Amino acid sequence: MSEEKSLNFIEEIVENDLNSGKYETLVTRFPPEPNGYLHIGHAKAICLNFGLTQKYGGYTNLRFDDTNPVTEKTEYVNSQQEDIKWLGFNWKHELYASDYFDQLYSFAVKLIEKGLAYVDESSADEIAALKGTPTEPGQDSPYRNRSVEENLDIFTKMKNGDFPDGAYILRAKIDMASPNMLMRDPIIYRIKHAEHHRTGNKWCIYPMYDFAHGQSDSIENITHSICTLEYVSHRELYDWFIEKLEIFPSKQYEFARLNLTSTVMSKRKLLQLVNENLVSGWDDPRMPTISGLRRRGFTPKSVREFCERIGIAKRENLIELSLLEFCIREDLNKTANRVMAVLDPIKLIITNYEKGTEDLIGENNPEAEDGGGTRIIPFSNELWIEREDFMEVPAKKWFRLAPGAMVRLKFAYIVKCEDFVKDENGNVTEIHCTYIPESISGSDTSGINVKGTIHWVSAQHAKTAEIRLYDRLFTSETPDAEEGDFKDYLNPESLTILPKVFIEPALAEADLEGRYQFIRKGYFCLDRDSTADKLVFNRTVTLKDTFKKPN
Repeated sequence: MSEEKSLNFIEEIVENDLNSGKYETLVTRFPPEPNGYLHIGHAKAICLNFGLTQKYGGYTNLRFDDTNPVTEKTEYVNSQQEDIKWLGFNWKHELYASDYFDQLYSFAVKLIEKGLAYVDESSADEIAALKGTPTEPGQDSPYRNRSVEENLDIFTKMKNGDFPDGAYILRAKIDMASPNMLMRDPIIYRIKHAEHHRTGNKWCIYPMYDFAHGQSDSIENITHSICTLEYVSHRELYDWFIEKLEIFPSKQYEFARLNLTSTVMSKRKLLQLVNENLVSGWDDPRMPTISGLRRRGFTPKSVREFCERIGIAKRENLIELSLLEFCIREDLNKTANRVMAVLDPIKLIITNYEKGTEDLIGENNPEAEDGGGTRIIPFSNELWIEREDFMEVPAKKWFRLAPGAMVRLKFAYIVKCEDFVKDENGNVTEIHCTYIPESISGSDTSGINVKGTIHWVSAQHAKTAEIRLYDRLFTSETPDAEEGDFKDYLNPESLTILPKVFIEPALAEADLEGRYQFIRKGYFCLDRDSTADKLVFNRTVTLKDTFKKPN
């Protein structure tokens, strides 16, 4: 089973368990809560859980941890399914913790019958006061020693809806002096009169995550239940429930979650950004959500590659966002067609070009494995070029257009700047050039060598589009760790909209699956806001890492 590449610690555990015969089949699960959209941190967990069963056989379940009816929506379930499929993975069973509500209830009854759970009517403040501190033991609740019969009677009435929210809770009876605070009689059921997105109003008591999680794993015969490091302290409770209930012994393992610079991963904070309209939605291309990355133009392959590169470790670390950007550049360099778009246009007129128009041949992608193919690009005597490609008084080592200077037009001819026109404010509005007829790209017989090449679009044939230039959402690399409100560090330049950009006519046929390199400008994709009358492109990433770190 081993590969030349060294195994991560979870792969080592899996190999040992399979080789020793501890398990015949590897079974993992990905258990999202349907209370938000998945983000790049979840992508790491998805790639790990599904990747293990791809590598070693077995299967992965998708189980929605829908134990809190107040925060859950079918919208979130659908988006999470779409994200997992987009990443390239398929689950064996689509399951819900709510599938097990009857079974979980019977587990709770069993604990009561064994004298291992009791109903408590203390207030939240009273429970907190009796819990103790990490250095001081807690104190028993005055209700800890109710009889089994009384506990069963009250718990049945809780289930039947006889009490309001907060009147009673069910607690596991473990050890109020445990050094692990989570073992000090944790709450396992609470009353919540709320309609559930799947079970409707059948239930008015709901299990807590720690009770539902391990038992759901056990019901599904999950062999390796993989969580992030914040659940290390939960493992003792996970094992305690399984032992006392005498059910299939699933095992929990923990790895370091993904921490990424220049963004936040907290679902609560992401929801804040959405609710306060600081972003356009969960799939805003600046968001670290999988749907946001997809809309921005990231590919499944680039996200999987990123997750592979960062690896699986036991220690928390901070990953540079530039690594994720590197992965998408690497992928798109091989797959994205090269096209021309002029973002800040100025008119270039070729005064001696008398052909009217002609069709030139442009290479689609010289890096593509299949050669990339070619396309026809119309050419005429009036072109749009980038304003930054002309300098009236050229700097040293300036290889683009300037008075008397020559430059090659990509896929076309060499031109020489003869003159330019200014408006009443002194701004250059037109550049007049002559072209060298013998200098056509691919068949140049002019003998003239020029160092600069610029892109262009024929003014007569150009289409227009809106371009959205996205940058990092925060100015701080660690907005979570800064003083004050994390929203104080939002980057005011994270989105720049160019309402009218000139694009070559071939881009009028762009589709939502296509990825394009706008020559010299970056990688772009078509946005779903596009219509037949108005194309909208999102910048996925610049050609090079241009982000300036704050001082």
